[in-house]
Amino acid sequence: MKKLFKLILNTIPRPILIRLSYVARPFLALILRGNTYTDPIDNKNFNSFLSYGYGKQRPNVLSPSTLSLERHRLLWLYLKNETNFFSKDQSVLHFAPEQCFLKRFKKLNHLEYTTTDLLSPIADVKADICDLPFKDNSYDVILCNHVLEHIPDDTKAMQELYRVMKPGGYGIFQIPQDLNRETTFEDNSITDKTERAQIFGQYDHVRIYGRDYFNKLRSIGFTVKEVDYTAQLLETDINKYRLAKGEIIPVVYK
Repeated sequence: MKKLFKLILNTIPRPILIRLSYVARPFLALILRGNTYTDPIDNKNFNSFLSYGYGKQRPNVLSPSTLSLERHRLLWLYLKNETNFFSKDQSVLHFAPEQCFLKRFKKLNHLEYTTTDLLSPIADVKADICDLPFKDNSYDVILCNHVLEHIPDDTKAMQELYRVMKPGGYGIFQIPQDLNRETTFEDNSITDKTERAQIFGQYDHVRIYGRDYFNKLRSIGFTVKEVDYTAQLLETDINKYRLAKGEIIPVVYK
């Protein structure tokens, strides 16, 4: 089963996977329901989560009901408990909107909510992150999670994110990150998909970010807060929600 799931992830294009997942989700949630783990996004309980990963499979991380991963559940808890995202009137720009968030965020009447992506079939606006069709200083909040590692010119993308964010606004720009690396690693000479998945974590990633990611954001003009939100949670909750202990949430401000 694990080999089949890995093969599907690495061979079926992402837009098709997104559509197929809508069909599979209800059946997965029914089969795996139980009382061991909780998805905080919908508060449903399961005996186990699913394994996930393009290179190395991570066991027990993919929620059967929302299809959220560790990073999604961590972000949800942070937004809910530490920000006014769910209560204050504000304009939000959401890149590559995740299924686990899209419908829930759209239902929040206090948000002026816009989604964008170049390829996603569920985004409102088809746009290149390096050449956005939005005016300067347009958005109070920008969510751009696990996007920049796909972008060859991430400097230009960061500059565009800074341009369209309102002064006083904030963003959350999560990325796959190896905190043991001081510097980000790229190698365009590696073209084999399997090898790229092993090295970069996914075949369509162009880099693996190190700790210098935060300073690169600062060089664009952002003020950056490196938030280890799991350090504020109980060990029992980290396990119950299947979070990645020590994952850093990059919260940026303009």
